[in-house]
Amino acid sequence: MSRILIIEDEEAIADLEKDYLELSEFEVEIENAGDTGLVRALEGDFDLVILDLMLPGADGFEVCKKIREEKNIPILMVSAKKDDIDKIRGLGLGADDYMTKPFSPSELVARVKAHLTRYDRLTGTHNKENDIVEIRGIRIDKTARRVYIDGEEKNFTTKEFDLLTFLAENPNHVYTKEELFREIWDMDSIGDIATVTVHIKKIREKIEFDTAKPQYIETIWGVGYRFKV
Repeated sequence: MSRILIIEDEEAIADLEKDYLELSEFEVEIENAGDTGLVRALEGDFDLVILDLMLPGADGFEVCKKIREEKNIPILMVSAKKDDIDKIRGLGLGADDYMTKPFSPSELVARVKAHLTRYDRLTGTHNKENDIVEIRGIRIDKTARRVYIDGEEKNFTTKEFDLLTFLAENPNHVYTKEELFREIWDMDSIGDIATVTVHIKKIREKIEFDTAKPQYIETIWGVGYRFKV
């Protein structure tokens, strides 16, 4: 469950935000002053901070600056100030978003979810384990799009990676060049199926010990290719 800190001196607004966020299954805590909010933000294990601009103790600009010096979590700044200069300053100090009061609680929740999703995607905080395909010394990390041959990483272009992964995930199945072209380059692509042959050649140069006697991608003469296991 994601933990959110609201730093807001208007208790009615803070309570309303808290209620809506808790309905969306977030764990929420509130601080009503800038100085105490800053301490809580730095010491607590929060995933996102909703920060009011006008606060007693320390204003939102100062709090934002100090949080950003220590943590990279999303900061959503809210204020009744509508001047662009305040938005520019807030974003310049490290805020990820700026909402002008009044706003609907549902919009706040939507923005919170969007920022948390983006943060998780960038940091991998809640990512599942990487999707791995492993066959006889070849390790294909689909999540990171990396390929290792006997423990040594090899560089693949996007289409080389896609073609190798497709064949490795469908071993012992013979595919024609036309089928591979449609699968990897899709039916609307403009090109020649000879590009499949070129990519197979490049892949073999990276994964085969002897390209003249391939151990992985086998040519079925007159038909196409298959990945041997």
